Amino acid sequence: MPGRRQFVFGIVAAAMASAVSTAGAAERLTVFAAASLKTALDAVAAAWTAETSREVSISYAASSALAKQIEAGAPADIFISADRDWLNYLADRKLLKDGSEVDLLGNEIVLVAPKDSKVETTIAAGFPLAALIGGGRLAMADVKAVPAGKYGKAALASLGVWPSVESRIAQAENVRAALKLVATGEAALGIVYATDARAEPAVKIVGTFPPNSHPPIVYPVAIVAASTSPDAAGFEKFLQSPKAKAIFEAQGFIFLAPVASN
Repeated sequence: MPGRRQFVFGIVAAAMASAVSTAGAAERLTVFAAASLKTALDAVAAAWTAETSREVSISYAASSALAKQIEAGAPADIFISADRDWLNYLADRKLLKDGSEVDLLGNEIVLVAPKDSKVETTIAAGFPLAALIGGGRLAMADVKAVPAGKYGKAALASLGVWPSVESRIAQAENVRAALKLVATGEAALGIVYATDARAEPAVKIVGTFPPNSHPPIVYPVAIVAASTSPDAAGFEKFLQSPKAKAIFEAQGFIFLAPVASN
């Protein structure tokens, strides 16, 4: 009955492989993080893995999309939002671990243009943004849901120029997508985080929006209530470590959290 034995052996082997795979997935820490964190957070995660030998998987998208996925039951252990609104959205629904919320980072929003653009300006009340765009478009993340887009719209409204460009916005699903529109020349100008602009060699910063023109930019972090990962608390603490602080600041982020000892 060699055929039958081989068949049974195959089923057992497949089941064992599946169990190992499932166990590995269960052990891997899963982080949902705002798209603008990718460059810095990838480096922080690599440093954490080097120090602990523990694996981490990071999903990047707009904070709004990630929060909705967590609400729908997506298996995340940690959520890092680009604003307090979407963290509060989950906290209000009891989907975050009580006492785990920390204001981690700050940032700035800037006006960017393709690297070879001749655009120059000073960002202030009434500055000629519509004229600077010319016949092109202004790239922004979704102004109704994505933090970068919301910050950008608030700044333009505060400076009195939103009505002049509202019909000329090229909205993207997240800030990195908006940045790409400028980098590829599909948009004349764009509003993105300063950290994103510095990470993209195909764009240049034309100006920085005054901090008082928009709500404070804060990236809070929290542990998801449904998380069973034994690494969640340790990774959140590592995000506040001197090593992580140095990586974040090297990428242009403003470190807000109290620095935790290693």
